[in-house]
Amino acid sequence: MTGSRLSVNLLLAWQGRGLLACLLWPISWLYGFVVRFRQGLFISGVFKSHKLPVPVVVVGNVVVGGAGKTPLVMALVQHLKAQGIQVGVISRGFGARRVKSAAAPISPEVHEAQEVHEVLPTSLPQDVGDEPLLIRRTTGVPVFTGINRHAAGLALLERHPETQLIISDDGLQHLALQRDLEVVVFDDRGLGNGWLLPAGPLREPWPRPCDLVLHTGQKQAFGGFRSTRTLAPLARNAKGDALPLAELMHERTQTHRPVVALAAIARPEAFFEMLRDLNVPLAASLRLPDHFDFSDWQLPAELLASNSSGLPHIESPLVLCTEKDAVKLWQHHPEFWAVPLVFTPEPAFWKTFEKLLNH
Repeated sequence: MTGSRLSVNLLLAWQGRGLLACLLWPISWLYGFVVRFRQGLFISGVFKSHKLPVPVVVVGNVVVGGAGKTPLVMALVQHLKAQGIQVGVISRGFGARRVKSAAAPISPEVHEAQEVHEVLPTSLPQDVGDEPLLIRRTTGVPVFTGINRHAAGLALLERHPETQLIISDDGLQHLALQRDLEVVVFDDRGLGNGWLLPAGPLREPWPRPCDLVLHTGQKQAFGGFRSTRTLAPLARNAKGDALPLAELMHERTQTHRPVVALAAIARPEAFFEMLRDLNVPLAASLRLPDHFDFSDWQLPAELLASNSSGLPHIESPLVLCTEKDAVKLWQHHPEFWAVPLVFTPEPAFWKTFEKLLNH
């Protein structure tokens, strides 16, 4: 069984408490014991946790897979910047190759062979990760990555001492870093079947103490704040050219040029559904694993031969992708079009967030 097929089977199993989930439940119980034992070691002080000299806001989830953390991080950054607050972001940099970076500060208390990277607009996604690079290019704030979030935070503050607050993209279970505020994100999956890994999707038991809960999907299975996720009406390519999505139907009719949607995110179907809601005519939709490496990837040959109606192409397919995928795709396919996500938490969320932050 391939890794992709196994992932699909697990996702289906996690929606209920069927045979596969029940067979995995004993391992889930053992996993839960390890999680609670590890938490106890941090609480007792056996494992050390470290505090940064500025407030830290952690945005994370208890469910495996993407739930909308990165869009929320960018929304938080833009909200705080509008108030004149100097913000920085730290991240693990998932998918990045772990090589030491000369761009990182070299103070002994920071370096410690921690492989800390400063994310620059010109950084390569394979060096720093796709999500940190997207955050850096979109918001313009300092972003540092590292397996050790405390070391990444110290590096950020050394290079950018004006920083007043740090947001950690993910890291809810990274107990080695102390935090002042926790925001837990859920999508339409909610808690799934409510069981821990591998019988269910939970990384740790829920409910757990936290400061804010934000739902990024259309469903809200329990208390918390709501948000909306829509696609912008314009797509952009690597050169910055704009393409109104409303024009795609006309273009396809005139040139027989098919529109292909591509997504290598945790839930690709969510991107495809939002495109369909905008009446974008999709000839095909390509689902690839989250954080997929596009270095040797090409469009499938059948998409280059004919469109869904069997008519020959006058031009190659027009490809729409997510902003996250474009960070990597534009290195090899600058002609692809990225469709930005418009993410908006409800006003009550901002009011509560500001109140907690002031405290």
